[in-house]
Amino acid sequence: MKTTYREALREALRDALSRDERAFLMGEVVGAYGGCFTVSLGLLEEFGPERVRDTPLSESAFVGAGIGAALGGMRPIVEIMTVNFSLLALDQILNNAATLLHMSGGQLSVPLVIRMTTGAGRQLAAQHSHSLEGWYAHIPGLRIVAPATLEDARGMLWTALADPDPVLLFEHGALYGVPGELADDAGPVDIDRAAVRRAGTDVTLVAYGGTLHVATEAADELAAAGISAEVVDLRTLRPLDEDTVLDSVRRTHRLVVVDEGWRSGSLSAEISARVTEKAFYELDAPVERVCTAEVPMPYAKHLEEAALPSAAEVAAAARRAVG
Repeated sequence: MKTTYREALREALRDALSRDERAFLMGEVVGAYGGCFTVSLGLLEEFGPERVRDTPLSESAFVGAGIGAALGGMRPIVEIMTVNFSLLALDQILNNAATLLHMSGGQLSVPLVIRMTTGAGRQLAAQHSHSLEGWYAHIPGLRIVAPATLEDARGMLWTALADPDPVLLFEHGALYGVPGELADDAGPVDIDRAAVRRAGTDVTLVAYGGTLHVATEAADELAAAGISAEVVDLRTLRPLDEDTVLDSVRRTHRLVVVDEGWRSGSLSAEISARVTEKAFYELDAPVERVCTAEVPMPYAKHLEEAALPSAAEVAAAARRAVG
């Protein structure tokens, strides 16, 4: 069937609420307004205000309430409007959700899913264009997932809800309107493994979330020049499926990492380090990284585009690696 990334996410929510009476959605404007990005549009009418709950504008309060509900046996899905607002709930996420299982000696699980929009590309300027999923991937006790395809947008939520630990699900804002085909029987997907989205022999392009389409476009450009690029979609950022990345590097012997986060201390740095530690002698060239410029995101469209990783930059990095 024809659908969009946004509609696939909505169907995932509908499926979760239908499957498990303990599941409920909560967050700012998720009910009557249908969500800031209309992902939850129509769910209030379908499931009622007990299952689709509008909250006050206090991230620390409603994320904390979600943690409490999870401890009480519910399966809350908490929506934070955009990732920058999650910083207002960082105490709850880091000091409570991520640590309670460890600090209770395994007695207190927090089966909570927190959804949030990430990424730039929509002229929302410096306070609404962050890509902080790499920060959260630094924290033990959390699972971090980033659906880049319609199948993963549809399938990751239920698998995340079945996890006894807290899961943060990052939806790239530029993907919401992306159309495509989705199987009528699409359902839960694995969230343990990265996926090779395109096979290749000359260079590995590692991406995730909103950067997957950038890497794929670069692979098309490289193919026109006779360079075969393998594209790996990380899908889960913590725990990182390094084996799939390492296996690809052993085939291609070159690596380009595409990351919408800032370069310093980034997820791209972690991937680069792991490959250098575990497959150094497989590399025929230094690891290349294509990241967002280290500036607050500009509002002006041409400056925003210049700051973000582009297919041309990825292709150029791959050509340097190939030599």
